Amino acid sequence: MTTTRETWQNWSGLQRCTPELIAHPSGTDEITAVVKEATAAGRTVKAVGSGHSFTDCAITNGSLIQLDRHTRLLGVDREARQVTVQSGMTLSTLNETLAMYGLALPNLGDIEYQTVSGALSTGTHGTGSRLGCLATQIAGIELVSGDGSVLRLSPDEHPITYGAARVGLGALGVISSLTLQCVDAFNLRAQEGPAALDDIIDGFDEFADGNDHFEFYWIPRSRYVLTKSNNRVEGPPSPRGRLKEWFDDQLLSNTVFGTLGRMQARRPQLARRINKLLPKPSPLDYVDRSDRVFTSPRTFKFYEMEYGFPRSEAVPVLREVRRFVETSGLHIGMPLEVRVAAADDIPLSMASGRASCFVAVHVFQGQQYDQYFRGIESIMNSVGGRPHWGKLHYQTAATLAPRYPQWREFQEVRARLDPEGRFANSYLDRVLGPVG
Repeated sequence: MTTTRETWQNWSGLQRCTPELIAHPSGTDEITAVVKEATAAGRTVKAVGSGHSFTDCAITNGSLIQLDRHTRLLGVDREARQVTVQSGMTLSTLNETLAMYGLALPNLGDIEYQTVSGALSTGTHGTGSRLGCLATQIAGIELVSGDGSVLRLSPDEHPITYGAARVGLGALGVISSLTLQCVDAFNLRAQEGPAALDDIIDGFDEFADGNDHFEFYWIPRSRYVLTKSNNRVEGPPSPRGRLKEWFDDQLLSNTVFGTLGRMQARRPQLARRINKLLPKPSPLDYVDRSDRVFTSPRTFKFYEMEYGFPRSEAVPVLREVRRFVETSGLHIGMPLEVRVAAADDIPLSMASGRASCFVAVHVFQGQQYDQYFRGIESIMNSVGGRPHWGKLHYQTAATLAPRYPQWREFQEVRARLDPEGRFANSYLDRVLGPVG
């Protein structure tokens, strides 16, 4: 295990800290040693993966566990369709590994740079009205708790703790490994194309329920939204050619869009003019391996906030979001993204106890976001919206507690596993309150 003392910052550059030490453990024993050493020294401990969260959830002045050497595949049960991996493995590596064994995750978000534990611990999700967030795919967890003991959690072992730890925000301990319930590998037919925003909002339930996976993007003041419908199909893939894929994903979506973003960060008043001039999106229709359809490269940087709210409120909320964006006078260049998910039973999941719709809003790196994000958050507050734990928001424990039916159950697990607040930091103190 190597240790250093240096400044760490997250992917977006918004959050940074200089911990007492940064440890790079390899294996559960080395993670346990870091926790025990921090306990003896009276330091707090935080674990971090790729740093893709926008919040200060991993910030610490104590011991920071960087999981970049804790990335191995630990086991595959092909008959049960389960894999066990160390928590620092990235989703991109996991997807390639699963493909080698003829397996896949049933759902994914659109970014695969995160570590497995980081994505699941913050409630990351994809889209699909019959599918839950990524954490619903967890079949087992190995967790290093506040006293350095190693707990093995599953629906049969410590089920209450297992239930809470699936979306644990790093508040319950350091996840060492995860067992994931997979499915047989499958292909998706991806259909993307332009549509009128009014048509999509009016028919939102039909679009969301009529596809395995549905989402749409709206760039304020542009003439079109981009819809994405992905559905399972039998038969071989017929992917885009390499040149077409490069043109769509690298040149247009990253190089050109990123250049426009840097222009807007310097001169925000250009956003409206640029958005109005954006060309109509070109339709796409192809079949490819599921993870290759779900995920897209993102090489430019941005800031993001996302909220989940009751699916039953989707149409009025989307209309109100549109009204706010169009009348606010703000210069917004990046798109809003809208997705859905099924209800789950995870205490701190955005979809805990209710089918949910999600609205994610973004600005380019370097742009002011406070007025925009607060305005969207105000709309979400009116319908009991829950923030994505890894994305920017302004909530506190007092405002959040009434929005989660199992809030108390999570707090009881936290008090039991980490009574001294070994894994606390300013972010957790704000959104969960002090331990106990």
